[in-house]
Amino acid sequence: MSGLFGPHGEHGDGPDDPRREAALHHVRELLHLHGATDEEIDQAIADDVLDLFVFDRVLVPSRRRYTRGEVAEMTGMNLESLVRFWRALGFPNVSDDERSFTDLDLEAVRLFQGMQALGAARTDTALQLARVIGSSMSRIAEAELVPANLSSGEYDTVIAADEFASVADVTIPAMARLLEFVWRRQVAAVIRRTMMSRRHGVAPGESPVLAVGFADMVGFTLLSQHLTDSELADVVRRFEELSHDIVTGLGGRVVKMIGDEVMFVVDSAADAARIGLDLADAYADDELLSDVRVGLALGPVLLREGDYFGTTVNLAHRIVNIGNPGTVLISDEFRGALLDSVPDEFTTKPLRPRLLKDLGRVQLWWLGRAGQEADGTGAAADLR
Repeated sequence: MSGLFGPHGEHGDGPDDPRREAALHHVRELLHLHGATDEEIDQAIADDVLDLFVFDRVLVPSRRRYTRGEVAEMTGMNLESLVRFWRALGFPNVSDDERSFTDLDLEAVRLFQGMQALGAARTDTALQLARVIGSSMSRIAEAELVPANLSSGEYDTVIAADEFASVADVTIPAMARLLEFVWRRQVAAVIRRTMMSRRHGVAPGESPVLAVGFADMVGFTLLSQHLTDSELADVVRRFEELSHDIVTGLGGRVVKMIGDEVMFVVDSAADAARIGLDLADAYADDELLSDVRVGLALGPVLLREGDYFGTTVNLAHRIVNIGNPGTVLISDEFRGALLDSVPDEFTTKPLRPRLLKDLGRVQLWWLGRAGQEADGTGAAADLR
């Protein structure tokens, strides 16, 4: 769905396109229906942002008519709580006299109040959830709005605005339903994992034991200095695509992508080991990307706001920073779990004990597939 609100199709020959006058007339009519004035429309045309202006008005069709004080008065919600809720969702602060709120905002506040009245959400947990929703939706929005290359001469904002306006009544509800579908499936997946944890004796609120992995692309900073923006975008896109496909395909869950690094969690050490080795192989064979180094650790983790924290996470991250290109390094606890579950599938070689910041002296291991020999490079150079 990337590019839903970005340039698509053929946009003609610019200002002289015969479709442009009819398109502009259609766009004006639509914007008038959404409360825009001729002055606002003319300014959008002059600033060459008519397409973005249409996106904004169609996505939030209600008129911006209320101040935050009026919203608090109309809903009965404490103004301080309203401001906290607004900020938690990631929206910029507004002044007391700014009329930035719409009927949609009133509806959202009332839904929030209704959930609280039913006991479905306490204030602290609701604000925590709002932060997660806000940050997640912000990333989705950034991905959806693909910037146009206006310098190419092939993109006309009037034609683009008209094209979007013509399909908005279908694409916007479709995207909303898709987001709801993904949300339902993801919540169901979390519920199933929680059920499995309880069956294995993990009490509610107790930190689960998971395999945590980090994969870091080697030399990314240097590489980025020699690439154009378009080339760098291709590298990042390919890195994310490979990482996501391999991690999820082998039963893991991508926690976050941070530029040249991916963090993932897996329920079993064996699956995490397969993911780590497949990642190393995939990047070694990819012409566009440099090698990756992978660090894996196993232990209890703290789950909060969709992210994972704790000593196990810190250890996995320290390990990946030690690794050399193309290597997979694992913690001592991780190796023990592998030997218990799949003793013949992998081979390991000990490294000299390392003193890691805030973690003390730890024993690390090089990981390979059964029958694979360390080749004297990377971590193998540090083997005992």
